[in-house]
Order: sequence, then structure tokens, then C-alpha cells
Amino acid sequence: MFGSRFSDVVGRQLDLFAVEERDGLLAEIAEMKERYNRADRAQAEEAYGDYVDVVDATAEALGDMRNRFARTLDEAAVGDYEAAFDRAARKRWPELGMSL
Repeated sequence: MFGSRFSDVVGRQLDLFAVEERDGLLAEIAEMKERYNRADRAQAEEAYGDYVDVVDATAEALGDMRNRFARTLDEAAVGDYEAAFDRAARKRWPELGMSL
């Protein structure tokens, strides 16, 4: 986020998301990942699918947050903001990968 004019706002948005979802989606990601890691071979595929579903739901929630704020910006700033947001979110939660 260094050098981005959106660093501060993106950081605050992600901090807010982390607090709001600490016991929600973010806890569910950790729980599903642990379930997958403990699953035996017969249950691993289903457990991984559950994990991916929660990762996708989290990415969707973050995307909704990003898009709501992006609608308040002038058209020229949207691309920079979205790139800063996505970069920072993936850095903070690497398990999201390219889901954003």
C-alpha cells in the first residue's frame, strides 16, 4: 500500500472488516481450514469444498465493501482505489488468493 493515496482509507476499511468478521467469516475460514487439514482422505474433498465456499463468501463480502466505496469516487480514481484495496486485502488475508 506504500505510495497509494488510498492507503489510509483502505487500511481503516480492512480493520473494520476484521473486527466485524472476527467471529463470523474470518473465524469460519480458520475453522474450515482446520477441518480440511484434519480430514481423512474420504472427507477431504468435501471439507476443501466447504473451505473454498467460505473463502469465496469472504471475498464477496470484501468486494461488496470495496464496490460500495468505489461508487463514491470519481471515475478516474476507481481503478487506483480498487487495485489498492485488492492488494491490501490479499496481503492481509493471503488465503483469499485471487478470489477478489
